[in-house]
Amino acid sequence: MMAELVDSHTHLNSTKFQDDVGETIERAHAAGVTRLINMGDTLASSARAVELAAQYGTRGVYAAVGIHPEEAFELTGKEDAQLADWTRAEHVVAIGEIGLDYYWEKDEERRALQRRIFVRQLDLARQLHLPVCIHDREAHGDTLAILKKEGRGIEGVLHCFSGSLEMAKETVKLGYHLGVDGPLTYKNAAKLPEIVQKIPLEWLLVETDAPYMTPVPFRGKRNEPAYVRYVAEKMAAFRGIPFEAVAEATTANAVRLYHLA
Repeated sequence: MMAELVDSHTHLNSTKFQDDVGETIERAHAAGVTRLINMGDTLASSARAVELAAQYGTRGVYAAVGIHPEEAFELTGKEDAQLADWTRAEHVVAIGEIGLDYYWEKDEERRALQRRIFVRQLDLARQLHLPVCIHDREAHGDTLAILKKEGRGIEGVLHCFSGSLEMAKETVKLGYHLGVDGPLTYKNAAKLPEIVQKIPLEWLLVETDAPYMTPVPFRGKRNEPAYVRYVAEKMAAFRGIPFEAVAEATTANAVRLYHLA
């Protein structure tokens, strides 16, 4: 029997999947990826994620809704109400993808806007008793500072973790998981191998971020949920444990964090 996996972060709402969403889901199932979390990053993509969860919920497709930092705008009560309304739909399990991205954004006023909507969406998640999926790219200090002040009492994951081992330890102390993606399979994986070796397995999730971050041996092609298996296999190799142990643990972690059926 094939080991079960969860792709805890994907974007089937991307236009790159508009012609073969159903086939992509079936390929995932054939690879043992029985559940996946489809992340919103704008109002439009969040609406699409909710639609896909309604359409493919019986095939293990779940949704998260939120505003990505690259798409930041000043939220009002109208947007809060819309996000909250979507979370009442079946198979919507989180607020995400939210957070900070200083790699693309250099303007300090725009960065301040990112911080404001990050805090606002953390507060929404707290009110709704939902976990969060956090994007942190070259904003490690501010991300940790906000989580320490505004993120207590909320469960979540730092998606596609790119910080140091020290930051990883601080993150799990706060009760947040680490999402591990295709870069773990790259030759220039840098800090990630040590992190997946030293952070307790119960704090790790495997992700694709499809259609992005494609793992070896498919790097350069469109990523998809079926390929999360290669991330789990690499994690098992670095930890020196059977692949099945990683699959079992990361699946249990995702089920527990996102309250999956």
